[in-house]
Formats: sequence, structure tokens, C-alpha cells
Amino acid sequence: MITIPKFEYPEALYLLLLLVPYIVWYIVWGAKRKPSLQISTIMPLKKLGKGVRYYIQHLPFIIRCFVLALLILAIARPRSREEFEKVDTEGIDIILSLDVSSSMLARDFKPDRISAAKDIAIQFVAERPSDRIGVVVFAGESFVQCPLTTDRAALINLIKDIETDLIEDGTAIGNGLATAINRLRDSDAKSRVVILLTDGVNTRGEVAPLTAADIAKMYGIRVYTIGVGANGMAPYPTIYGTLVNMPVEIDEPLLKDIAKQTGGQYFRATDNTKLLEIYKEINQMEKNKTLVDSFPIYKEEFFPYALAAFLLLMFELFLKLFVLRRIP
Repeated sequence: MITIPKFEYPEALYLLLLLVPYIVWYIVWGAKRKPSLQISTIMPLKKLGKGVRYYIQHLPFIIRCFVLALLILAIARPRSREEFEKVDTEGIDIILSLDVSSSMLARDFKPDRISAAKDIAIQFVAERPSDRIGVVVFAGESFVQCPLTTDRAALINLIKDIETDLIEDGTAIGNGLATAINRLRDSDAKSRVVILLTDGVNTRGEVAPLTAADIAKMYGIRVYTIGVGANGMAPYPTIYGTLVNMPVEIDEPLLKDIAKQTGGQYFRATDNTKLLEIYKEINQMEKNKTLVDSFPIYKEEFFPYALAAFLLLMFELFLKLFVLRRIP
């Protein structure tokens, strides 16, 4: 909010120039027009010295100049202008669909894939305060971890609670995508997005991934797909607490088809840094539409000037009647 002082009739300020001839007139002629009294000698009066009246004899004139100046300023109609801005942000509805199969415990990410995915998803959520964001998790089946919400604290806590043993193991990519679409299909948002993250090949589920992609396209939902996993081999934990190197298998052609079919994009993340960069890129691609409407509100400010002029006028009248009173 910006305050801008302004006069509605600035041309009236030229009237202040009239004070110049008025002051000149007073100095040249006005101050000399004093009542006089003829006496035989002033010797006794000299002993009395100069009283208060002598030093304030020109005060009424000074007050009158201020009164005239204040009245002219009031006539010029001073107004303060406050510029208000109404910001309307059009948010995006986003569902994060995360693979929580046991393979997400692989240690090619630090400390593992699922922890890295959760930490970076939390950063992504924190950077989009105007959007409604929800979370779907899937393995052998899928369910909604958090519905669409703007409650960032609740959403972040629910993301932190995600574990790999929440549901039956497997990789049902189609189910994970279909559940996310089901949450978005009735949304009124102009932009609806699914970010699907997986590290494997579709092995389970009642809904084929490309069928789910067709449904997403029908509803105008963009799907960004992310394949996570190092190139080649990756260390996987065993039930005995040891690590064993196994080949990384990601159905990249399927993920590319899903993204292409829905107007999204496929990304491959091979480590934490790359995954973070992918989320940042998606963050830049899915920009919020912000409308800024500014309008001024004026507040009249002439009253303080008029009041000050009135009070000074009363003070001048008081001086004339009780302090500088003249003998008729």
C-alpha cells in the first residue's frame, strides 16, 4: 500500500502568491498605522520599559498570514491516495503418486529411494503455497495418503509417514495413476497435474497404465512421470540386513508413453541431485497464474487545514480583545 499526497485543485495554490503583496503592504504602510496620543513629555514612560504588547504587536498579522495560507491549502482540497492491490492467484491441483514397493528401499539414493523421494516431495510442496496438493501411494494396490489440501503442515506430516510396508508389495502403476485421476476428475481447477514416481515395471493392478493415461487425457490431466534408479546395478537390502546388487529395471517406454499421451513429460532420476532438479523443473513448468488488480482510494485531508485556520483565527481574536486591545 503506497500513500501519495495530492491536491485535487493544485491551481488554487497560486493564491498563495497574494500573500507577497499583502506582506509588502503591511511592512510599508500597515505597520505604521497606529493610534496616537499627544502628551507633554514621555520621560516618565521611558522608565517603564517595553512591555509584552510591544513584542507581540505584529503577532496578529503573522497569524492572519497563516490563516490565509491554511484556507488556501484547504480550498486546494488536499487528499491522500492509497493504492491497493488485489492479488488473485489461480492455483493448480496436484497429486503426487509415489511408488512404495519394497524396491524403493534400494540404496542407490541417499539414504534410500523412498526417503529421498519423500524429502524432495516435501521441498516441492513447501514451494507451492497457492496450490492444492494431495498424495497417492501405490505398490501392489493403491490408496489416498492425503486428499487435495492447502494445509501444508498436515500434508507434510502425512508425507513423512509414508513407508514401504503400508500395503501389499508389487508395482501397480495403472492403479496408482487411476487413483490420482479419481481425485482430480471433479476438481474445478483449470490446471490439474499428476506427478507419478516409480522405480520399476508394472506387475500388478486391475487398471492398465495406458488405460489410466487415456482417462487422464479425457479429463485434461497432465501426467509427469519420473523413473528413479541408478543406471545398471543398485544395492538392495535383504531380510538378513545385508545388501545385494541387483539390476535396475524401469519400464521407461511405458512412462514416456503415459507422459506423451497426457501432455506431460518423462524424467529419469539417477540420484538425489537429479531428482531435486526434476522437481524444480516441474515447478517452473507448472506456473501459477497471478492476476493483480490495483485501484486507488482517496481520503479527504482538508479538514485539519480548515480547523487549524479556525483555531488561529480565534487566537487572533483573543489577542485583539484581551491582550492588544486599543483605546477607541
